[in-house]
Amino acid sequence: MKRGKKLNEKERQTYLEGLKRYHEKGIPIFIDDEELEESEWSRIFEVQEDGSFYMSDYVGADKGWLA
Repeated sequence: MKRGKKLNEKERQTYLEGLKRYHEKGIPIFIDDEELEESEWSRIFEVQEDGSFYMSDYVGADKGWLA
């Protein structure tokens, strides 16, 4: 099975900046069913023991926008 490439530091920062923009618009950021402080968002880049990694989900509100 082919593994995806790891993000470099610049790519990680770009991703986290995107999450911050969502958060600034009032969209809560949940990781593993828990709303975390911004300082903990980097947990999404941790590789698990089985080689898996965090996959983002975007949950829409009833009215059609991200919630």
